[in-house]
Amino acid sequence: MSTYKIALNFEDGVTRFIDCKDSETVADAAYRQKINVPIDCRDGACGACKSSCESGEFDMGSNYIDDALTEEELKEGFVLTCQMRPKSDCVVSIPASSAVCKTAQTSLTTTIKDVRLVSDSTITLTVAGDDIQKLSFLPGQYANLQVPGTEAHRAYSFSSMPKDGEVSFLIRNVPGGLMSSYLTGSAKPGDTLVMNGPKGSFYLRDIVRPVLMLAGGTGLAPFTAMLDKIAAAGGSPFPVHLIYGVNNDTDLVDIDKLEAFAQSMPNFSYALVVVDPNSAQPKKGYVTNHLEAGQLHDGEVDIYLCGPPPMVEAVNQYLRDQGVKPVSFHYEKFAASA
Repeated sequence: MSTYKIALNFEDGVTRFIDCKDSETVADAAYRQKINVPIDCRDGACGACKSSCESGEFDMGSNYIDDALTEEELKEGFVLTCQMRPKSDCVVSIPASSAVCKTAQTSLTTTIKDVRLVSDSTITLTVAGDDIQKLSFLPGQYANLQVPGTEAHRAYSFSSMPKDGEVSFLIRNVPGGLMSSYLTGSAKPGDTLVMNGPKGSFYLRDIVRPVLMLAGGTGLAPFTAMLDKIAAAGGSPFPVHLIYGVNNDTDLVDIDKLEAFAQSMPNFSYALVVVDPNSAQPKKGYVTNHLEAGQLHDGEVDIYLCGPPPMVEAVNQYLRDQGVKPVSFHYEKFAASA
């Protein structure tokens, strides 16, 4: 008997992980772990538990009726969690909020281990805590950090996977920003930060074909977490290429990390692109100026993009202009909060 990890994505952005035996249904496994996914009949007759499986392999059996799940819906990735038995790790989108399913997001009290302004535009933050190692999240997801002394929260992608009770963030320095002002002003090691999460549906799926990663500015953060995960698994069997774009040379950060990943993983490569025409980097302009046909693999590629809204729109337009429809295109837009 095998046991698989199932990521349950709720519509409010909260993700929860459960362990599911190949002999039990996803709904039963969720209930066993005190997550009340929507369900009425348990017999595959009502469709109340209809959800969407984003990745992974499973067996639906034949003990359900067409009124609950049609053949067309099954081909589109819909499942009945009361009938679904996993054959691999899976990601399942649940059409309900985490509150309805009685599974609140995790709230952790952490302490600042290190905070520094690594460029005029970027802050690195590392926090530590007794429960960090127990924090389960998919690389690419984010957490909400509460600004000390206020009720305000700011969302930041994890830039590393948990290690030795620590986790890191790559944060855009916003002049006058509430969190930026705190981090560049009064923050010091030992200060307390409350973290809520993980959240978000932008995360690394199983690598089953070439991967193209596109990062804009501090949108690099989720990709360093993804590369952490890939490296820990021994690398990727398919090419993984990252294009990292910034406005100025001084905005480039964590290049040493990218180079270390490139040295340790033969199938990983990266390119740096700088908007400033006076940049010392050979590739100048925007990320879309340096997308190559070979990196798109005639659409047989999974694309991940994290950057400001104009970058997301520009890449979407570029793909339309090229007539390329990737197998999957996952993106996360971010905008600064004042």
